[in-house]
Amino acid sequence: MRRAWIVFGMVLLAGGAARAQSAPPMDQAEQVRMLLERVQQLERRVMELEARQAPPQAATISAANGPAAQQLPVQQVAQAPVAAGPEPGQHQHEVQEQQTATVQQMETHFPSLQIRGFGDVDFSATDQKGTTSGFNLGQLDLHLASALSHKVSYFGEITFNAHPTDYTVEVERNIIRYDYNDYFKLSFGRYHTPIGYWNTAFHHGAWLQTTISRPEMVQFGGTFIPVHFVGFLAEGNIPSGGAGLSYNVGVGNGRGSIISRPGDAGDNNNNRAWVANIYSRPRALYGLQVGASVYRDKITLAGRNFREWISGAHIVWTKESPEFLAEFANVNHRAVLTNLSTNSQAFYVQLAYRLPWFERNVKPYYRFEYTHTPLSEQVFTNQDLIGSILGARYDISTYAAFKAEYRYTKHQIAEPYVNGAFFQTAFTF
Repeated sequence: MRRAWIVFGMVLLAGGAARAQSAPPMDQAEQVRMLLERVQQLERRVMELEARQAPPQAATISAANGPAAQQLPVQQVAQAPVAAGPEPGQHQHEVQEQQTATVQQMETHFPSLQIRGFGDVDFSATDQKGTTSGFNLGQLDLHLASALSHKVSYFGEITFNAHPTDYTVEVERNIIRYDYNDYFKLSFGRYHTPIGYWNTAFHHGAWLQTTISRPEMVQFGGTFIPVHFVGFLAEGNIPSGGAGLSYNVGVGNGRGSIISRPGDAGDNNNNRAWVANIYSRPRALYGLQVGASVYRDKITLAGRNFREWISGAHIVWTKESPEFLAEFANVNHRAVLTNLSTNSQAFYVQLAYRLPWFERNVKPYYRFEYTHTPLSEQVFTNQDLIGSILGARYDISTYAAFKAEYRYTKHQIAEPYVNGAFFQTAFTF
C-alpha cells in the first residue's frame, strides 16, 4: 500500500514538474526543496492511513508481549478478548480506549482459578476364582489451581470414587505454595510423598500415565510406601551446572493409624516423619532422570511402635522413543520393644516405545513387577508379587487414549498365576 501511494505521489510530482517547465523560471534549488517537502508529506499521509487501517490484533499482540502479559499462561493470552476495529467515523481516542481496556483485561488478577479434569472407564476380566468380569467407572479427578499473588499459589486435587452402594469424595492434594525463587519453594498441606519417581510424576488422572494402572508398590490405597503426606515440603533446584540437580525435603505426620492413609486429622504419636529426595536431570541428556529417596517415621499400630526406614532409587528416560522407567525401594521395619527388624523390597521396570507409524499414536509397552515381604514382617500383610504386563496405548486424540493390557501375575507362592485382560478409555478435559 505504501509503495502504491509513493508511486501515485511521484506521478503527481512529475506532473508538477511538467507544469513548472512552462511556468516562469524558478531557482533550481527551490524546486528541489519543494519536491522533497511534497514527498515527505505524502509519506506521512501514507503512514497515517496505514495506522488507521491496521488490524486491531496487532495492538493486542503488542500488548500480549508486554510485561503484564508475560505473567499470564499461554492459554489466557490466546483467549484474551480482541478489540473490535474502528467503526466509520470513530475517533482515534476511542480506538485507544478500546485497546487500553483490552490490555487491562489481560492483566493478571488474583485469585485466578483454573480447573482441569480427568476421567476413565475400565473393563476387566480374569480367570481368578471368585472374580467377575465387567465395566468399572474409574476416578473422576479434578485439579484446581489458583494464583494468589505473583509468588503464592494454591493447588487442589479432588477425586470422586465409585463403590457398590455409593460414591466417596477424597481430597488427594491440598497445597499452598510460596515460590521464593527457583532454588527455594515452600509448600504446606497434603501432597504426594516424593519417594521415587512415579508417585510424583503421575497423579490420579489415568490419562497422564502410559499404562492402565500404577505399579503395586505405589498403588493408591496400598501400604508399601506412604503415597500421601501431610506437612510441609521445601523444594527447588541446586546450582550444579549441567548436572541439573534438584531436591525435595519435607516434614509431616507420616502414616496414620491405618497405614494406607496419612495423618490428615493429626499424627497418632509425637514423632514427626521426614522425607528427602534428590535427583539429577543432566542438561546434555534431555529426558534422563536419576534420583534417590529416604523416608523416616515412627508407626504406632495397636499400641505397638515400629521404626520405619524407606530407601529408594530410580532411573528414567522419558523421550517416548523409547520410554524407560525403573524404580526400587526397600522398607525396613524395626519393632521398638523387641528390636526385631525386617526388610521388604519392591521394584518395577517398564519399557515403552512410541511407534513412528499411525501418526505416532500407538505406544506398546511392557512392565515387570516384583515385591517381596518376609514371613516375619509385622507391619505389612503379605504383599508378595511377581508379574508381567504387556499392553498398548492408542491416542484417540490429543486429550483421550485407549489402552489394552494382558497381565500375568502371581501373589502367593502356593497360588497359580492369574491371567487377565484389561481395557481402559482415559481422557482429560
